[in-house]
This record gives sequence, C-alpha cells and structure tokens, in this order.
Amino acid sequence: MRPEVALPILVPLLTGALSLLAWRSNIMQRILSITGSAALLICSIWLLISVHQEGHVVMQMGGWAAPWGITLVADMLSAIMVLLTGMMALAIAIYSLGSATPSHEKFGYYPLMHLLLAGVAGSFLTGDIFNLYVWFEVMLIASFALLILGGERAQMEGAVKYVTLNLVSSAIFLSAIGLLYGLVGSLNMADIAVKLNQTEHSGLVDVIAVMFMVAFGIKAAAFPLFFWLPASYHTGPVAVSALFAGLLTKVGVYALFRVFTLIFNQSPDFTHEILLWGAALTMITGVLGAAAHFEFRRILSFHIVSQIGYMLLGLALYTPLALLGGVFYITHHIIVKTNLFLISGIVHRLHGTYDLKRLGGLYRSHPGLSLLFLIPALSLAGLPPLSGFFAKFVVIRAGLEAGAWVVTGVALVVGLLTLYSMIKIWAEAFWKAVPEGVQPQPPQGVGGEAGLALMYLPIILLAGCTLFIGLNGQPIYLMAETAASQLMNPQGYIQAVLGGVGP
Repeated sequence: MRPEVALPILVPLLTGALSLLAWRSNIMQRILSITGSAALLICSIWLLISVHQEGHVVMQMGGWAAPWGITLVADMLSAIMVLLTGMMALAIAIYSLGSATPSHEKFGYYPLMHLLLAGVAGSFLTGDIFNLYVWFEVMLIASFALLILGGERAQMEGAVKYVTLNLVSSAIFLSAIGLLYGLVGSLNMADIAVKLNQTEHSGLVDVIAVMFMVAFGIKAAAFPLFFWLPASYHTGPVAVSALFAGLLTKVGVYALFRVFTLIFNQSPDFTHEILLWGAALTMITGVLGAAAHFEFRRILSFHIVSQIGYMLLGLALYTPLALLGGVFYITHHIIVKTNLFLISGIVHRLHGTYDLKRLGGLYRSHPGLSLLFLIPALSLAGLPPLSGFFAKFVVIRAGLEAGAWVVTGVALVVGLLTLYSMIKIWAEAFWKAVPEGVQPQPPQGVGGEAGLALMYLPIILLAGCTLFIGLNGQPIYLMAETAASQLMNPQGYIQAVLGGVGP
C-alpha cells in the first residue's frame, strides 16, 4: 500500500462529503475547507518527497495487478502538479473566506470546490486512460455547477459555451479510448505503450493520436477551439475564476504531455509537428484577444490561452530542454495566473467593476496592491528576475537549439504583446486618475476589512512564491529537469507500473 499516492484524491473527496453534511453551517464548511486544503497540501508534499526519493510511486487498487486493475501512479510531473494543486487549493480556500457570499456557500460552494480538486488530483495520478476520462467528467460536473453559482445571465451564457465545447471534447475523448481499446485491448496507459510499440505502426494509430490531441486541446483551450474559455472564465465568482485559471486548463496540458510522451511517441515528426504549429497559433490568437479587450478578467482569460501555447511549444519540440522548459512554465504560470485573478477580485471589491475604463487611481490609494499586481504581471510578461523570465528563456532557448526559428520568433513577439497588455492594465487601473463621474466605492463584501485582509493573504504568499522562483529557481529547475528526463525515457514509468515489463 502506498497511501501517499491515493490521499491527494481521498482528502478532497472526504472534505467535500463532510462539507455537504454540514451544509446548514457556513462556519463549519469554512473550517472544513481550510482544514481539507491544508491536509491536501501536506499530502502533496509527502508525495513529492516519496517521488524524489524513489522516482515513481505506484499503487494497484484492490490488489489487482496491472494491467487488469486500476493503477494510481506518480512520477515527478504528477507530483509537481499535485503539489501545485494543494498550494492553489489552500490559497483559494483562504481567499474564499473573504470573497464567497453566504448564498454561494449555502448552495454548495465548498463541496463543489473540493469535488473539483479531487477530479484534478485524480487526473494527475491515474494510470488508466478510461479513469482519466472519468476524472475529466468529475471536473466538468463540478466546474459547471461552480460557474453558475449566482444564476446571473452572463454566467449562464458562459456556462453553456463552456459545457458545450467540453462535452464535444469528452465525446471525442471517449471515442478515441474505444478505438484504442479495440486496437490493443488494454486501458492501462503503461500497457498501452508496450502494446503499441509491439504492433506495426498504422494510419489508425495516427488517427487515434489526433483524436486525443483534439480532445485534450479543447480541454487545454488550445487553437482553434479555445473561445469557450474567454467567454466563460470571467463570468463566475472571482475565486472560482482563479481556481479555473490556475488548474483546469493545465489538466488538459498535463494529459497532452502524458499521452504524447508515453503512448504516442512512435512518429513525433507527424504528431509533434501539428502540436508545434498549434502552439504558435494558440500564442498568437490568445495575446491578440488580450490586446483588444478592456475588461480585467477577460484580458487575463485570453492570456491563459496565449500562455498555453508556450507549454505546448515545450512538448512539441520534444527535447529534454524543451520538456524541462514546459514543466517549468506550467509551474510558474499556475502560480502567477491564479494570483492575477485573485488581485482582480480585490480591485472589483474596491471599485465595484472589472472595466478598465471605469478604474483608476489605485496606485495612489492602494500602493501595496499595486506592487502585488506588478510582481505577477511582469512575471507573466517574462521580465527578469521574475519566474516568467526563466520559464520563457528555457523554452525559447530550446526552440533555437531545435531550429524552430519561426515559432520561436512568434514566442518572442507574443512576450512583447503580453507586456503591452500588462502595461495597459497598470496604466488604466492603477496609474491614471479616477475617471470623471466615477465614484470609487469603499471596500465592500463579505467580512468587511477582516474579509479584505483574508483576500490579501494568499496574494502576498503567491507573490512571494513568484519572487522565490525568480531569485532562487534552482530547486524548481532540478525538479523540472527530473520530470523532463522521465518523460523522455518512459521505460521507468512502464516498469514501475507493470513490474519490470519493458517496451
């Protein structure tokens, strides 16, 4: 038994169930949420330490040996993603104490949040391709319910677009699983990798690979089916938006990294070429959308799309340095993007709007908030010495070494346009004077000044993480290097799951 690989799933499931039982008491739900999130973070640290010491941690559920039973498996990439899930869970749980309204809490905010976290952790830790589909559906159900909390018209419109595209993705995903099972007769990802390497490569394998690419590309909000994200992420409660921004699309990115390094690695000239140009178009369309808008959360939503392109670029180049850069970029982006959405929530609480045209004067009235915005904003744009600079540097260097000149040039230009968008937010919301006829609102919301202080706390902690990675990034770099080495050499994963059976 290896409980450290199962606990990151069981803890949020238990927390959500207990929160549901305590639905009459908002106070008890808050206590359970903080306790459960802290426990998830502790379990994720335990898992990371175990993976660091052993390379892979595997648990065969019910005592059924792979490939017949359900396998939970963690390598360094999984452990990093689960650790980030625990960090974001605790940050959002603390922030929610000051931002979640009693009506949201009454209608299942905390049970749904922890159900979503269980789905995210399950996706990172499953070694079974069908169970990956199951965890995706768990996330879809929980995220749809969270997105419509409040029942406003904009939320409903955004939720319909969100669910429609994700259901299309799920249908393609399930169809691809059926075809893959018909081809190799297995659902265990390590076993599938072995059997695909033993079969004669055919056009059907390429078709299935493209189907997985499309399904996970929709989940990751990659070009061309990305428009559901900026149409929906800005409509829900701000803590929900932050949770979605940090984790949900990264599950799709993780699935692409897992499947196209472990299973579909027979013809990278075909699959990774598609990923390469998909990454370039994702970067371009996302950053142009951000440059065109003047709504705080909508700009940030488009930047999720553009930054996904950098992560896909790391996978598409398919070199040790590129995969290292991709993992490093995911780590940096989850922290920074979550923090920017949380900051937008405080701005809304202070001025009652997300519209940049109606904002202003925050640098003079709230200099501390202004500094907290600049740290993740400049990191997102890739300015040194912040975490985003080193993440982009590694990916771009990998692109130059691989000779991908056009896509690397696109990545550099997109970085400049990202800086333009962040400067636009700074100039409109923080630097310029309050527009005439606009009266800034006093701090409002749940808990008064104490609630506002609770909203500041995770922002300060996440900004500290960004500074730490920028000024002392070697530990993250080494973990990303280990993850990249394991992805480039999947035999270790296969042997850990199947008990010494190699490809």
